[in-house]
Amino acid sequence: MRILPVVAAVTAALLVVSCSSPTPPKGVTVIENFDTQRYLGTWYEIARLDHRFERGLERVTATYSLRDDGGLKVINRGYNPERGMWQESEGKAYFTTNDKTRASLKVSFFGPFYGGYNVIALDDDYQNALVCGPNRDYLWILSRNPTITPEVKQRMVDVATRQGFEVNKLIWVKQTPR
Repeated sequence: MRILPVVAAVTAALLVVSCSSPTPPKGVTVIENFDTQRYLGTWYEIARLDHRFERGLERVTATYSLRDDGGLKVINRGYNPERGMWQESEGKAYFTTNDKTRASLKVSFFGPFYGGYNVIALDDDYQNALVCGPNRDYLWILSRNPTITPEVKQRMVDVATRQGFEVNKLIWVKQTPR
């Protein structure tokens, strides 16, 4: 019966950690004066740092809409050419503070487990964005269009470089069918 208190303590610790509000990595600046309404809709994933839950996916999009509880509904969709099929996951996102003009959110695709979602660059017309997670292992370049100009690409890479991300490890996502 000694194992029961250990299991309870570990479970409690996991719940505290998983339900906490993720923050941006130290030294990373998050967009202020963020307008949620203008951010809603579909974004194409132009580039990302590699991670297992999107590995190998092409034609990746993220679509954001409002939830009844004040959060955002997130639908991530990508084509897996190896399996010859589309993969989709639905999640939810909430601002990490009461200030909804600061683009720091937490997002969950699995139960009470949240990760950081921080918009760290965004052009004035909400057409291109740079987003990171709670640490420098997660980075995405997003656009309203499936391609971006070399100038926009360079601007996003420059911002990411200044904020300490390993841009040489970015995977440039194939957005057009074969």
